[in-house]
Formats: sequence, C-alpha cells, structure tokens
Amino acid sequence: MRVTYTNIVYSRHCGSRDIHDLLTAAAGVSRWSKIILRDINGALVSISPTMPVNNEDTAYSVESSTPENGEANDEILQGVLSHVAEQVTKAFRINEMKEEMVSRLTAMEKKIEREGMKTVEIGQCRKELNYIREELFAAKSHHARFCKCAAPIADSVENRIVSKRDVPKYSKYTLSNETIEYLKKPTFDIWHWESNEMLCLLEHMYHELGLVEEYNMNPITLKRFLLCVQENYRNNPFHNFRHCFCVSQMMYGMIHLCGLQKIYNLFDLGILLTAAVCHDLDHPGFNNTYQINARTELAIRYNDVSPLENHHCAVAFKILSNPECNIFANVTSEQFRIIRQRIIMLILATDMARHSEILEKFKSQIKAGFNFKDTEHLTYLNMAVIKCCDISNEVRPMEVSEPWVDCLLEEYFNQSDREKMEGLPFAPFMDRDKVTKPSAQIGFIKFVLIPLFESVAQIFDVLNDCMIVPLKAALQKYEDMKDEEKLK
Repeated sequence: MRVTYTNIVYSRHCGSRDIHDLLTAAAGVSRWSKIILRDINGALVSISPTMPVNNEDTAYSVESSTPENGEANDEILQGVLSHVAEQVTKAFRINEMKEEMVSRLTAMEKKIEREGMKTVEIGQCRKELNYIREELFAAKSHHARFCKCAAPIADSVENRIVSKRDVPKYSKYTLSNETIEYLKKPTFDIWHWESNEMLCLLEHMYHELGLVEEYNMNPITLKRFLLCVQENYRNNPFHNFRHCFCVSQMMYGMIHLCGLQKIYNLFDLGILLTAAVCHDLDHPGFNNTYQINARTELAIRYNDVSPLENHHCAVAFKILSNPECNIFANVTSEQFRIIRQRIIMLILATDMARHSEILEKFKSQIKAGFNFKDTEHLTYLNMAVIKCCDISNEVRPMEVSEPWVDCLLEEYFNQSDREKMEGLPFAPFMDRDKVTKPSAQIGFIKFVLIPLFESVAQIFDVLNDCMIVPLKAALQKYEDMKDEEKLK
C-alpha cells in the first residue's frame, strides 16, 4: 500500500459531508464508501470542520472499509500524487512567506520606535505596517490539516480579498488619434496591449463617452475601480483580464458603431460598459457545469442557479462597496438601485444556459415589431448586446480571434482533466483526446454566433458588413480546416 502526505485546506463553512467527499475522492473510492479517520495513536477522529489542526508528524490516516475495485485506479492515484506534490510545495511557500512577513513586520516596528523619526516617515511606515499585517494575516489564515490521503483542493473563492490601493500605480499614457479611432472598431487587435495600457484604454472609454461627468465620478476613484477590477480577474487561460478588456472594447465599439448614444442616455451607457467590465470577475476557470457536479461552495451558495454569474455580480458590488473604488458614489439611492438591478440582469444574461431563452424572446419581439420605447424590448436588446460582446471573438480578424480558441481549449482541457480525475461527468467538447479547433468552432459559429448576431443586425443593419460577413468567413475557414484534416 502506497502512502503519501499532504494538507487539506477547507473553509470553516464546509460541512462534514464535504470533507468526507474530499477524503473519498483522494482515496479513489466511491463517495458513498465509509471513511474512517484515525490519529497517530489509532484513536478515531470525528470528520468535521472543527477537527484539530495537526502537522506532518501527527498526520491522520484515512481508511476505507469498502474500497472500489480493490485498489484505487492507477490513473486517479497518479493524479492525486501529482496534486499532493503541488500542494506540499504551496505549503512550504506559505511558511516562507510567513517568516518573511514576520521579519519585515519586526523591522518596521523597530524603525518606528527610533527617536527623531520624521512625521512623514512615520506615516509612511504605518502604511507599510498595515500592508504587512494584512499579508501576514492572509498567510496565517491558511490553516492546514495533514492527512495520508487528499483530494484535489478547490480554490476557496469566498475568501478572495478585494484589493485596495491608495494611489493609482499605472502611468499616464498619451493616446494617438489613430488609437482613439481604432479603439471604436471591432477589428481592434487586443493582443498588442499590456495590462497598464488596457487600464488606460478602459479609463479613456469612460471619459470619452462622458460617463465621468454623467455620474460625477472622481477620476482617481475611476482609476482605483479599474485597478481593483484588474486584480480580481484570475490568471486563467481564457477568462482573465484581457478577456474582460476584449468584451468591454467590443461593447464600446458597438456603442459607437450602432449609434447607441442616440437611443440611450449616458446613464444607460454607463451601465452597459460597467457590466461588460465586471461580467467575469473572479472567474475560477471552471464552468457552471463543473461547479454544480462538484458541489462547490458557489453551487451550494447559489442553489445551482448560474453560480458563476451570481458570483461575478457579488464581487462587482463588493468592489463598489469600497468607498475608494465606488464610481457611483455620487448618484442618488434610487439611481444606484437601478444601476445595481440592471448590472445584475446583464451579467446573469451571459450564462450560456440561458442563451436559447433570451434569443427566442428577443426574436419574438423583432417579429412583432421592435419598439425602442418599450422597456421590455430594450431590456432584451441590452441582454443580446452584452451576449454578442461576450462571445464576439470570431467577429475579429482571424489573426486576432484564433489565439482565443487556443486559450479557450486550454481552459476546457484543464477542466475535463480535473473532472476525469475527480470521477465527474465531462463534456465531449472539452475532451483533449477528441476536440480539434474546427470541431470546436464550426457548430458554435453556425448555431450560436450567427443566429445571435443576425438577430441584432435586424435592428442595427450596420452589423451585417462588419460582423456577419467576418463570422461567415470564419465559419468557412474552419470548415476548410476540417476538410484538410480529413485528407491527412
């Protein structure tokens, strides 16, 4: 019998069953198997969130009374062992960080105690002290419980901290007239810009549209808001800050391209752009299907109803609850109620599980005669527009759109690999052994993208040349690639 050690990290809100499932998954047995936990003296340990914190020298042992198929599947065990090594490395890094933080904290405290220190220096030191204490607290909050088996540890989304910065950290960029005009076009190449430049371009969008004046925003607050948004996008292959910028730039482009300034007031445009900026905040890189099947904290919290989209909304308004980042601080209570209601509605509309429902309703309104004065009609138009922006990559030139396919497939493959390791159902279109670029894109373009964009183009016919034509060209390109694959 092979034995390995690792640490299990879980939220204090976890239930006993959740911890039990971690242990069964780690042991490679059915989640319904009976699990027994013992300490180093052989005494039984109750499986619960309050079980004592231990260490490698006093690791608990995990026993299963009903092993599945005798020994754990080698493939599953290999995945567990790989994850164990990763988690042990993380544990050592946390310990190193804690030691470094303690050292820095001690040095700073001694510095403040020195006589003759200038007031300005003391103020600066106190700021640094607060920052160090926050880092130290974050490191200490990772309580480890060591066991002889462990399941893959899910990211603790609820413990994500919304970052705050006292002053903007990115430089002032001067945008050329060519860049300013290029930013309004769907052909904009988002790969040529680094993070600080993307922040600057987002800031420009708010100023150019007149939203800073409309909402009476403090320009420094806008900078802090965008910085905080950036910090709360994870480094996923696809759902990252560049994707956020990509969707926001397409929204900005559609506002100009479709002349939405003539249909909406600035108050409405601010809601559309901000919803695009916040639409995937703190995305963990695993979709709703995984959240629900794995019974993650997000799925439990939101009762399996759009768990990710609900979380994106929650993080967005957590950021806005910080006065230093609240770009809507100067609106009335009634206006903020409307802003919150509409941003939530728009972000929830990006759940692809609702795609058919939203599109069919929108089509029925167009068929009956779309009315720009009808509130319900405008609501579905807004949802259709943000959906277009969210999945608009194939509208862009091939050299811009194709790298996004690679990013998306990498994220899909990461998920299916994890689902296989955890014994969960996995979608064929995410299986690295079956999917190719053409097979991934042909059906999506033909049955999702083109019907959606053609519907919106019935209201804004300018989209036919600049979006429908590129979509059909992309479809033909992938069909040609598929034919070439068959010939090989």
